[in-house]
Amino acid sequence: MDQVGLLGPDEPRYASIGRHMAQSSDWITPRLWGEPWFEKPPLLYWMIGVAFRMGLSQDLAPRLPNAVLGVAFLAFYYLLVRREFGSQSAFYSAGILAASAGWLGFAHVGATDLPLTATFSAAMFLVMAWLRTGERLLPAAAAISLALAVLAKGLVALALALPVLWFARRHFRQLLRPEAVLGFLITAVPWYALAAWRHGSVFWQEFFVRHHFQRFSSDALQHQQPFWFYVPVLAAGLFPWCALLLLLRRLDYRDPRLQFLAAWVAWGLVFLSASLNKLPGYVLPLLPALALLCGLALAHSRRCAWTLGASALLLGLLPLIAQVLPKAIQAGLSRAEFSHLRWEWPAAAVALAVTAMLLEWRRRRQAAFLLLLGALAASVTFLKTRAFPQLDTLVSARALWKQIEPHQADCCVESLHRAYRYGLNYYSQVPLPDCISAPRPLHVIQDPGMAPRVEAAPSP
Repeated sequence: MDQVGLLGPDEPRYASIGRHMAQSSDWITPRLWGEPWFEKPPLLYWMIGVAFRMGLSQDLAPRLPNAVLGVAFLAFYYLLVRREFGSQSAFYSAGILAASAGWLGFAHVGATDLPLTATFSAAMFLVMAWLRTGERLLPAAAAISLALAVLAKGLVALALALPVLWFARRHFRQLLRPEAVLGFLITAVPWYALAAWRHGSVFWQEFFVRHHFQRFSSDALQHQQPFWFYVPVLAAGLFPWCALLLLLRRLDYRDPRLQFLAAWVAWGLVFLSASLNKLPGYVLPLLPALALLCGLALAHSRRCAWTLGASALLLGLLPLIAQVLPKAIQAGLSRAEFSHLRWEWPAAAVALAVTAMLLEWRRRRQAAFLLLLGALAASVTFLKTRAFPQLDTLVSARALWKQIEPHQADCCVESLHRAYRYGLNYYSQVPLPDCISAPRPLHVIQDPGMAPRVEAAPSP
């Protein structure tokens, strides 16, 4: 997980805040370079801070907690789906989720999307199980899990959970038992109360007004996207299993549990699409429900040879993705290039598709699915081997910091994209000054769309 340094503007910021919490023992106020930073609640910061306290490295501490949480959720997911729908459906659903692009991608980075997804989805699945069985302890467990989701990313967890109000409309008294209400309040409220008591209106204005309501209704944060943005993003998050979406029409939606899952996905898609600010990770909490629907469809469909074959063919795109990914992240997809695609990869994808289809026609669907999982594992290993070294050089500030570190006292920043700036600040721990305010002999310079470089200051 430390093959690539921290990426983008968010990962180094969250890591810096978690490291500061570990160093200062102040677990209430998130601070970025000494200043309060109320963009997100503290769950991820706490996880990163604990990882630093355990002695993990500066690249592993921000990422390992999410990886562990992702594996723990997959175990919970498999067990719950097996209990509700049987072992075959659990096998397919857990495999689809674990081997989907969205889950694999966000389990490898230190961002808030996976903690929100794991805790929110656990709450929703516990509610689904409670609606069927009426078990007394399930509402309290769901409430505590939902409270952790509120600590992971704020009020969005409550908004995404609104379908529960409809499906539990005849059971509100049981849903709002004292142990459930107290479990939610005891878990979620203390941090919010302490942060508000310590920082007053600054906390309310920054955390709720700016990063909740303005993020939803204003384009001030510059993440504006069209209404339909999340439809292709959600399909891409399911890659390479996107073709399984064609099987969803075969499901029997008279089952209340399937209605619950469909409402979870549909409402989340509508709600998130209504927000002006959109980022790909925001839609991750819908992926576990969608993967379960796809797993159920795969388990119960009479014929699915063509959809399995299409999933196999999509794996043939991974060599192309490995070529364009580093430059696409660095400078945008429009500037990404690929030299050529060796004929062996499409040929291997076709052979894989034919083999999977033959296995399906011979009623060996599990073998076909395992074959695709194995091919995907090999493809992901290839992607890491091919793309990660380039990502570390072109996108992460870690390589830049290794160049600067021996001359740190002589360097200042002239021009640097904010993603690199946050990453450089994280690795240097003490941010380098701007050249305008504190000129130094060596200048860090970055031209648009290019990698940063270090140059001697121009002569006066």
